[in-house]
Amino acid sequence: MPNTDHILAEKLLKIKAIKLQPSDPFTWASGWKSPFYCDNRKALSHPALRAFVKIELSRIVAEKYPEAEVVAGVATGAIAQGALVADILGLPFVYVRSKAKDHGLGNLIEGDLEKGKKVVVVEDLISTGSSSLKAVEAIRHAGCEVVGMVASYTYGFDVAAKAFADANVELTTITNYEAVVKTAISEGYIKEGDMQLLDSWRKDPANWTGK
Repeated sequence: MPNTDHILAEKLLKIKAIKLQPSDPFTWASGWKSPFYCDNRKALSHPALRAFVKIELSRIVAEKYPEAEVVAGVATGAIAQGALVADILGLPFVYVRSKAKDHGLGNLIEGDLEKGKKVVVVEDLISTGSSSLKAVEAIRHAGCEVVGMVASYTYGFDVAAKAFADANVELTTITNYEAVVKTAISEGYIKEGDMQLLDSWRKDPANWTGK
């Protein structure tokens, strides 16, 4: 039976939530060129896949972070997924904005988060880890403990691994770069010959030019 990481990789490729275009790279919001594009929010439009992601993320939280008292989603991509996980686990839910509101109470964390609570963070995907770890910082600043983070997918960049280690945050994902690429080759989305280009991008994504 295929592993969960390959099952989700296949499902995300099928609905084009993950696209690989080695010969026609995308440009990310950061300005980075990338042969890879991932938008896990597409999974929300597909009930069976939405349920699969919800159940798998909830299983990881229940198994690895049973002490969690609150689920926090990272805005905006993981708000829905985080709320679904909190619903399954019967836990309170909050979400963390990328920046404080410029009106009203100026909240950075939306919802009721009591000081001293143990929080598990839900993210949709991990690239550099910067925005995810800003959410962790906000939760810690609010006087709570982050017991871990779960996400659907990670690119597995070295810069992210270092950032999570430096922040002392354990990250667990359902699927990852290796599983997606292996599945994409076996399913005919890309060719074996594309591997060298993909790996060169992954080693230095900030400076990769597509050649």
